[in-house]
Amino acid sequence: MDPRGPEIAGSITRRRLVSRGAMAAGWLLARARMDAESETVPEELETDGRRFRCEDAALTRLYASALATLRRNLVQLPGFAGSVLPEGSEYPGIWMECGPQEGLVYRECGGELPQVVARNNHLIFFALQREGGELPYAVKRAGAGAPGGPAWSQIQMVVPIAATAWEIAERTSDSELLERAYAACGRWDAWLRRYRNTRGTGLCEGFCTWDTGMDNSPRWSGEPNSCADGDARKCPAGKGLPRLCPDLSATVYGGRVALAAMAKALGRRSEADHWTEDAEAIRRLIVEKLYDPNDVAFYDLDAHGQFVRVRSAAMLRVLGEHVPDAKLFEVVWERQVHNPHAFWAPYPFPSVALDDPAFVRPIPRNSWGGASQALTALRAPRWMEHYGKSAELAHVMERWVEALRRAGEFHQQVDPVSGDITADDGGYSPAALVLVDFLWRLSGVREQGNDIEWNLRPPATGKSRFAAKVRGVSAELAYDGEAATMILSGQTLAKVTGVARVITSRSGALREAVGIADGTSAVTVLSNGRRQTLRLAENSRIALGW
Repeated sequence: MDPRGPEIAGSITRRRLVSRGAMAAGWLLARARMDAESETVPEELETDGRRFRCEDAALTRLYASALATLRRNLVQLPGFAGSVLPEGSEYPGIWMECGPQEGLVYRECGGELPQVVARNNHLIFFALQREGGELPYAVKRAGAGAPGGPAWSQIQMVVPIAATAWEIAERTSDSELLERAYAACGRWDAWLRRYRNTRGTGLCEGFCTWDTGMDNSPRWSGEPNSCADGDARKCPAGKGLPRLCPDLSATVYGGRVALAAMAKALGRRSEADHWTEDAEAIRRLIVEKLYDPNDVAFYDLDAHGQFVRVRSAAMLRVLGEHVPDAKLFEVVWERQVHNPHAFWAPYPFPSVALDDPAFVRPIPRNSWGGASQALTALRAPRWMEHYGKSAELAHVMERWVEALRRAGEFHQQVDPVSGDITADDGGYSPAALVLVDFLWRLSGVREQGNDIEWNLRPPATGKSRFAAKVRGVSAELAYDGEAATMILSGQTLAKVTGVARVITSRSGALREAVGIADGTSAVTVLSNGRRQTLRLAENSRIALGW
């Protein structure tokens, strides 16, 4: 198989995609900015596909502020016609490391604008892809004498753009996005094989600090920030460069898993098989070469064959792409991730383990030397749900909501022990998305594949209401202070007391209950005159069978 993938996207497809993005740059963007500039906080906050109401005035204002921050941050960037959601704060553009996932999460806000922006947060990278397959690591705003546009001095990738593009295309039946993503991401994988496998190991190499986006991290102490001559193909002089990086290799792995799924959806079965084989090959290499069973940690391996022994959030990124199997995950979980002396800080997850000698204090701005980053929090559901840690995820989300409420605004990072924010320019898109996404994951109704996920966790703030369009169906979760009522298409499905996640079909059939509370929760489900009482242990699943 040619790893570059097929050249599917022709000029007609490109014109259609660009025209859709250009539409968003007009009246949709103008309307969003007018909404963001309004100082009125309504009793019920509504985007086109979601409605939220809460008796807690402070939480309502913070939620409204998060939505307004996201709308204000929408921009058009050089070289692309559509509006995109950038990083905000002091970061003048959109980064491949995180922009595509942020678009995916923003899409959940509902309505036409987030849908278009989610798409554009991928298409901007595909539109600016170089002939040889290289994707820009960022697209920046013009300013301060700089022209703006695509940037090429590192690869800076974390969540695979192929994975988020596939998720949007699959959930929305977007054949144009599917074809464009498959072609572009296949060519990107080929570029990485050519230029980031110079040692011939089959793993992905890191040339500089910013390849991993871990600014000011002791993981990269003494190494250059960017590649030689501002060219991501050129490894600069360094003490042990190039390195074999577990997180960059995991991103390649996750991208290949997504490419296999895309190929299958396009009816290219043999190509899907090849992508699956290539994905499994790099997954095995990550575990065999970059995991130290004595330390129970994933590390960079430098050019001299030595581990760079800094226990950093790189290992969380390996989990993010589901590289370890269930058995290995539990070992890493107990020894590192869920260890209160390492990564299970009061405000998870520090960018360097608390007990690692390299942890940096006092915590400076923009530091992957110890601070808990909003980006790491935003990525946590991708792996914690996969490995069945829904109850622990709830704890992470509650702590972040608490920290954001205390701050009252949206910054890049917090102290993992105190939860205090590090002051910066504010208006940071990932932090605003953390607030919105986590509130709905804690107590709201959401899409889960073809089913509907009802997170029944009565807020401590009194009566509240979460309503959304889920796969075209109206779903509402109403809390009266004592119980939660599940309403689908205007009809009451069930009334529930206690903390649980209930999964239903789109038609309302009750499928199962999931334990999402710390410890055991007593749950009562009343539906169609029938009552069922459950004792749900954390992360357990019980079939409802109604």
